[in-house]
Amino acid sequence: MLSAEGIARRLKNDRLRIEYLPVIGSTNTALKERANAGALEGLVLVAGEQTGGRGRMGRQFFSPADSGIYMSLLLRPQRSAAESTLLTAAAAVAVAESVEALSGLPTGIKWVNDVLLGGKKICGILTEASVDWESGMADYVVVGIGVNTRPPAGDFPPEIREVAGAIFSDRRPEDLRCRLAAAILDRLMELYDRLGSEDCYEAYKSRSTVLGKEINILSPGREPVPAAVLDIQRDYALRVCLADGTEKLLSSGEVSVRTK
Repeated sequence: MLSAEGIARRLKNDRLRIEYLPVIGSTNTALKERANAGALEGLVLVAGEQTGGRGRMGRQFFSPADSGIYMSLLLRPQRSAAESTLLTAAAAVAVAESVEALSGLPTGIKWVNDVLLGGKKICGILTEASVDWESGMADYVVVGIGVNTRPPAGDFPPEIREVAGAIFSDRRPEDLRCRLAAAILDRLMELYDRLGSEDCYEAYKSRSTVLGKEINILSPGREPVPAAVLDIQRDYALRVCLADGTEKLLSSGEVSVRTK
């Protein structure tokens, strides 16, 4: 069972406060409302199910009951909005390392924010910030993390069945979701305290599933743009080479690995 008490009992970081809701529309949306009302850093909303879970690019994030961890963490980093994007990479590393420790299986990170296991997406991350436009500083950042711990009853919907996966199919460690949620939050707070650290960068880069690959750069309403990935910069921008030899930095967006 997933519960606030079960997660809190396993946490090492004493700055986090866990609230559990069996069902919610979106943990990110609810936490942003709390942040705007003055909630302090360290508040975590955890849901057993989301009826309106959100992913990047306005997509829905499938969040059925009893098969995943859906949580959002409120941070007030006192950094520029640009620097706050480092939190997405930190969250991906925290998830990847925690899943590996619990499952014993290697993970990959697909730029910029998907964690993969066995080539399938087991985690999506949605980072949203409120910015003071005069100072350029982030008022707050909400980091939303959704992890598929097991396949849902009846399997994933047909439209995502080929790309979505789960950490475990049948065997599962006892108290999996509470243990994993606590591990992810503890590791993310460690990386948050050293945002932009070398070990986070190396952990992210070593798990990249796009580095050195031929990709398509995807933009809504436009044809895919072929490119080759040359490197991941220290700010996690993707350095690519286009078909005409031009080099370009991608600081946001979406890519797919090209299959021969």
